[in-house]
Formats: sequence, C-alpha cells, structure tokens
Amino acid sequence: MGTVAALYRYPVKSMLGEAVRTVAVTEGGLSGDRGYAVLDETGAVGSAKHPRKWGALLRCRSRLEESGVAQVVLPDGTAFAVEDSELDARLSKLLGRPVFLSAAVPEHSRLERAVPEYEGGVPDSVRETAAVDDTGVSITTGSVARGTFFDFGRVHLVTTASLARMRGLYPAGDFDARRFRPNLVVDTDGGPGFPEDAWLGSRLRVGEALFRVLVPTPRCVIPTLGHDELPADPGVMRAVARVHRVPVFDLGRLSCLGVYLDVLEAGTVRVGDAITLDATE
Repeated sequence: MGTVAALYRYPVKSMLGEAVRTVAVTEGGLSGDRGYAVLDETGAVGSAKHPRKWGALLRCRSRLEESGVAQVVLPDGTAFAVEDSELDARLSKLLGRPVFLSAAVPEHSRLERAVPEYEGGVPDSVRETAAVDDTGVSITTGSVARGTFFDFGRVHLVTTASLARMRGLYPAGDFDARRFRPNLVVDTDGGPGFPEDAWLGSRLRVGEALFRVLVPTPRCVIPTLGHDELPADPGVMRAVARVHRVPVFDLGRLSCLGVYLDVLEAGTVRVGDAITLDATE
C-alpha cells in the first residue's frame, strides 16, 4: 500500500519542527511532539492559525537534543533549552507582548484562528460567530484537545498522492509536504489523489505502531505562510478549497488535505517502514 517517506515532530506548537528517521510512538502521539506551547497572559495558546498575532513562531525552530531536552532556536540562530529563564523574555520581545513557554495545558485554553475568505475554510456555523479582534483580523475561538496542545488527533498524516494531485491541479502552487505540518508523509507509490479519503474508520499498521484513521484534516491558513526557506503561497489553500472539500463530522464540507490518526498500539516507526490497511471494524 505504501511506505513512510518522512517523519516530523514539532516539540513546540506552531514552531518549525524537525525531521527524524526513527521515532517512538506512544498513546499520546509521536514522542516529543507538541509537548510545549507558547501562551500569553490571556490564556491563549500560541498558534500560527492567527498569523498576525502568532505568525512569528514559524520563524523559530524546536527540536529535541539527544538527551531528550527540548530546545528552541530563535530567528537569529540563538538556541535555548526550554528551561532557560531567558527564553520567555526573548519570545516576548519577538512577539511584542508578554508570553511564556509552558508544558502545562491551561484548563480553559483558547485557540484563535483567522477566518479565511474562501468557502470551506471554516464551517459556516463557526464563521457566523467570528469577531474582529484588536489586531483587526476576523477570528474564531476554540480550544485544543483536552489535556494536550494538539488541535484534534494525536498524529497527522498526508500522502504523496494527494500532494501530487494538488500540484497537477494547481501547478503554480508549492505543495511541499512541510507546509501542512504532518507527522507522517506516506508514499503511496503514485496511486490516485486523495487515497486517504477511503481510509476513514480503518486501522493503519505503520512499522510497529497501529493507528485508527479518525477524520479528514480541515486546513487553515498555515499552509499559505512561509515555512523556513519555503515562501508564502496564498494560492495553496484556495486551490484545496476549489477541488477538495469533504464532509467533516456535522460541520459541512471543509477544505481538507490529510487525515488525523489516533494511536491504538504504541511502537517504533521508521522512514521506509511499510504501511498496511486493515478493514473498518
């Protein structure tokens, strides 16, 4: 069915992450993934889904040292361990207001998302609740998954087939997988586009780990932003919205690329591991 083409984890939410060749998968997701987030004094969880407020986080990189200690590399190349007392001050300067790095999820967390203009970027019912905040951007407010800094599923997967399909439909777009911040990039051997649409409810064996495919991944503005050396590309998500809007729960047809997974069995996953699909239970 396919193989693991790439593995990524993001120790700090909404910062650039790191590519790895081997990773331990636990019940909570990839080891070291989204263990930290930047918070502000209002309890908002830092997310580049609100680029005007938090977009500078994508200019930082988070990684794990061999010791397992998370490290943040700022845009000027300066690296700090997450425990370094100076890091909060440097992040506050970068973002222009007091913020702090935390491994503790606030009990009443808020996750702010800028509302895209194109249809399918957010559910219509949610769009109706949007309000303009003090940055001048129309936003909606939700929360992270309980007890975590994940938006929803613990693991995010995209396929090379879907990315290739989008390149074919919108050749001017840059559909580098990193724009979509996946954990798993699956090479499906050149099959038809969007094969993951047929996997919903099924189980995926990936290396030693077993996952359940939960739901298509609704896309926000993040794929349109600059990521490391990848420049901003505002046309990417408009293209996805034109050609791939699919039902998500009872929220209507949303612009999706990739799927969220939940972990059924822990285990090690490596680049090159085979992926097999079990029938829906």
